[in-house]
Amino acid sequence: MTEELMLNGCLRNNATSQEALYSHFSPKMLGICYRFAKNREDAEDMLQEGFIKVFTQIHQYRNEGALEGWIRRIVVHTCINILKKNKKFSDSVDITNANSIRIREEMIPSIIQAKQVVECIRSLPLGYKTVLNLYAIEGYSHKEIALMLDIEESTSRSQYTRAKAMLEEILIRKKIIQKPKKKIKFYGAVSPS
Repeated sequence: MTEELMLNGCLRNNATSQEALYSHFSPKMLGICYRFAKNREDAEDMLQEGFIKVFTQIHQYRNEGALEGWIRRIVVHTCINILKKNKKFSDSVDITNANSIRIREEMIPSIIQAKQVVECIRSLPLGYKTVLNLYAIEGYSHKEIALMLDIEESTSRSQYTRAKAMLEEILIRKKIIQKPKKKIKFYGAVSPS
C-alpha cells in the first residue's frame, strides 16, 4: 500500500490503512523512542502513545514535507512530554572539566560498533541523553530544546556539553574509542632532541 493510500485511509479512520501505516513506520519510530526511553517496555509505551496522537491528528498533516518527518516530530514530542510528565528529565550528573573533552566522528573506528555507541548513549542520565538526542540526532537547536523541556537555553548547552563528555568517557572505558593523545607544546628556543 502506498503512503498516499495509507494516508487517505487513515483520514477515513480505516483500520486496515492505520495498521499498514503503523507497520510501515513503527520500526523507525521505535528506534527513536528507544533512544529516549530507559528500556524497551518504556519505548513501546512511547511508541503506542505517539501513534495514538498520529491517528488522532492525521487530519492536520498538510502534505508539506514527508509524512515520515511529520510522524517523527509527533513521536519525538510525545517522548519529551512523557519524560516531562514523569519528571524524569531532571536527572543530572556533574562532570568536572566537561568543556575540555570533545568527541569527534573520526574517533569512532567503524560502523560495526554503532550499536555499542547507541547503548552507551542510552546509559547516560536521562537529561543528558534527551538533550544529546534532540540536538545531535534530531537536529533541534538549543533554543528549541529549551522551549520543549522548559529549561534555559544555557542549560541545554551545558547538558549537551556534559553529555558529550560523559559519552566519551564511557566509550573510552568500554574500549570503543581510544583516549585522545595530548599534544605537547614547546615554548622557547629549546626543543627536544
